[in-house]
Amino acid sequence: MAAAVEGPELEAAAAAGDASEDTDAGARALPFLGGNRLSLDLYPGGCQRLLHLCVQQPLQLLRVEFLRLGTHEDPQLLEATLAQLPQSLSCLRSLVLKGGQRRDTLGACLRGALTTLPAGLSGLAHLAHLDLSFNSLETLPACVLRIRGLGALLLSHNCLSELPEALGALPALTFLAVTHNRLQTLPPALGALSTLQRLDLSQNLLDTLPPEIGGLGSLLELNLASNRLQSLPASLAGLRSLRLLVLHSNLLASVPAGLARLPLLTRLDLRDNQLRDLPPELLDAPFVRLQGNPLGEASPDVPSSPVASLIPEMPRLCLTSDLDSFPVTPRGCSVTLACGVRLQFPAGATATPITIRYRLLLPEPGLVPLGPHDALLSHVLELQPHGVAFQQNVGLWLLFTPPRARRCREVVVRTRNDNSWGDLETYLEEEAPQRLWAHCQAPHFSWFLVVSRPVSNACLVPPEGTLLCSSGHPGVKVIFPPGATEEPRRVSMQVVRMAGRELQALLGEPEAAVSPLLCLSQSGPPSFLRPVTVQLPLPSGITGLSLDRSRLHLLYWAPPAATWDDITAQVVLELTHLYARFQVTHFSWYWLWYTTKNCVGGLARKAWERLRLHRVNLIALQRRRDPEQVLLQCLPRNKVDATLQRLLERYRGPEPSDTVEMFEGEEFFAAFERGIDVDADRPDCVEGRICFVFYSHLKNVKEVYVTTTLDREAQAVRGQVSFYRGAVPVQVPEEAEAARQRKGADALWMATLPIKLPRLRSSEEPRRRAGLSLAPLNLGDAETGFLTQSNLLSVAGRLGPDWPTVALHLGVSYRELQRIRHEFRDDLDGQIRHMLFSWAERQAGQPGAVGLLVQALEQSDRQDVAEEVRAVLELGCRKYQDGIRRTGLAPKDPALPGSSAPQPPEPAQA
Repeated sequence: MAAAVEGPELEAAAAAGDASEDTDAGARALPFLGGNRLSLDLYPGGCQRLLHLCVQQPLQLLRVEFLRLGTHEDPQLLEATLAQLPQSLSCLRSLVLKGGQRRDTLGACLRGALTTLPAGLSGLAHLAHLDLSFNSLETLPACVLRIRGLGALLLSHNCLSELPEALGALPALTFLAVTHNRLQTLPPALGALSTLQRLDLSQNLLDTLPPEIGGLGSLLELNLASNRLQSLPASLAGLRSLRLLVLHSNLLASVPAGLARLPLLTRLDLRDNQLRDLPPELLDAPFVRLQGNPLGEASPDVPSSPVASLIPEMPRLCLTSDLDSFPVTPRGCSVTLACGVRLQFPAGATATPITIRYRLLLPEPGLVPLGPHDALLSHVLELQPHGVAFQQNVGLWLLFTPPRARRCREVVVRTRNDNSWGDLETYLEEEAPQRLWAHCQAPHFSWFLVVSRPVSNACLVPPEGTLLCSSGHPGVKVIFPPGATEEPRRVSMQVVRMAGRELQALLGEPEAAVSPLLCLSQSGPPSFLRPVTVQLPLPSGITGLSLDRSRLHLLYWAPPAATWDDITAQVVLELTHLYARFQVTHFSWYWLWYTTKNCVGGLARKAWERLRLHRVNLIALQRRRDPEQVLLQCLPRNKVDATLQRLLERYRGPEPSDTVEMFEGEEFFAAFERGIDVDADRPDCVEGRICFVFYSHLKNVKEVYVTTTLDREAQAVRGQVSFYRGAVPVQVPEEAEAARQRKGADALWMATLPIKLPRLRSSEEPRRRAGLSLAPLNLGDAETGFLTQSNLLSVAGRLGPDWPTVALHLGVSYRELQRIRHEFRDDLDGQIRHMLFSWAERQAGQPGAVGLLVQALEQSDRQDVAEEVRAVLELGCRKYQDGIRRTGLAPKDPALPGSSAPQPPEPAQA
């Protein structure tokens, strides 16, 4: 979401950016004071510092127009401090009294202690911007209503249950935000705010709106998302200046028809409501978002309306794993793929019938485009035909497991368009606590994947200039002056933070510190026509009035260069108490360092790599019942214990490797050595070595069957598997001892783990997994009957493409299904026989196995095969009973299976 600032906030920030910096001795003596700004919200004790300044009454204090003060203070001290403002800061234009600087154990922002304001605060005659967000206000202080020049009022994240009627008497108010409160009703006087342009009332408890809201003639944006609205007043059609109306996540069953006639409306968000009826003018409007509504469905209590009856019911398709395509008609459809992906084709998305094909691909470096700080969260979905443009966007839902670290990061769907990759506007929908949907609108079909990236803020820079702020790091700003560009161009920023402890451990310097890492990018020409001002926070713990400038370094990196350049001597660094500003004409990566070290560029490269490295362990386990099956996996260090606890019931093997460091998307491979080889040809096997690609949020696991040419009847084979970085070399040493001496961050060798194939008994023969040489078996027992190998072959010949469904009902894991598909990828009969006989072998001696097979066939809608199995069982039971009766072992009991009592003669048929 763009973080470009507009309205009163833009005026305040721009004025702050243009304010001159005081450099005389008097200014340097005033902490936290830079030009006409006073920032006391980032460090504790802000109230005491401000009271001390008010007592001294320096001349610089009289010029302060922008004040930021944290509210995590003692309430009495906070009230006493605020009471001094009208006398000491009479020129104040912007007052920010926000909480939220502190967080709880879960990372949520804590509310400040502010519950009211002193009455004298209404004496701030020049105040135009007041931010009281993240506090504990239950009622709006009366003094706010007497500040006649107030243009922007921010009250979000408080405890307000109502707004006063007197709020409508503020004549200059243009921006009002009351999100995340407890509002249940709105005062009718709200409609008297004739100058109001932006109104945000999202995340409240509103169930109705007063009709007077239609009197807001200057309103441009109205956000009422995530309330309890069941209906809307018809007076909304009177908002003739309205451009944006957000109503998603309410309980609306209908909307006024007049909304379709608003002349300037460019976006109407009606997602996730209860809309069954919609004006025809809005059904086809391109600016209306309707996902998550039961349009066209009849209410259980109300008969269908004429408009609803015109909307045909959308077909629903659920594809099985053996289907890789489906048809789409102009009627539209909702499709759920076997891999869990959901698609919704709205009516009219295509003018003619079309066949859609899909594939779920394993991620590979050449296919997956990741930035330096991105993380892959899903496999790659390919939808064909590529490049087909739909007349309406197609809804796409991709399932993924959310990452642990979510602060200052966001999840997006990435897709390929023509020859470049881009990120789509993405919404997250929760299915379960650890399973989320990434929802986007696909304008065309190509490749899609889910990526976690640092929060990206973007805006369109017009020739008149603008201001771009980071939503995750408010101190990071870029100011574009008028004339910086002739044509509008899109710019974006990403900010990455590095923990101070990691840097200090890397440098061995307790006082070393860095600012957040800033990445700036743009479209269009590489340079701007006028210098652009960049603001970065000073490194943590460093203040501009006490730092040693010789230790401050501004670093610059332009890909694909290998090192960071120190450009401190090439720019003019303007320092305030908290920030550093400099000017650039083109964009790249920027980083502020504070250190006594020399050659900072090389150290920055190592620190940047440390930011991107993941600490992982490698494991190699053998299945207990089949030691020739080896599981290889690369796991982040924090997931090793839980994974081993789950696997060790079925697998055994050595302890995990020592911790190694890997980059996201780094290639490595496993080589079996000392007499052990991979048993079958695999597409990921190059010269007997298994290729991997590490992705921190995916399961980097492969199951491999191994074999040996050594004589296992004489003794056990003690081999090993070694893990190496990079592409497969021409020669890999069979012994890892030489490579072990080169162990390091960039070493070829990473780890070696032992693999042991036990000695074969003389009666055993090596089993070849590529073939089907299973010992003869009789599945079942005397009570339910037996199935022989011949019977199972007959069943296998009848299953056809339904075998995966039968396998799942038999309890075969999805992973084993995938392995069987891969091993017999060109042989359907081989897949079926291998699955069925492997399952039967595991069931040897288990009671009820035959009944389980019959039940699985019935649950898979293969009643015909189930009846055939029952007939075989019945015949077998009869033969068994006849046999034991002939030998005189059976009791004369007609209730036994197979025994029969005398039956009366059947009636003759006509």
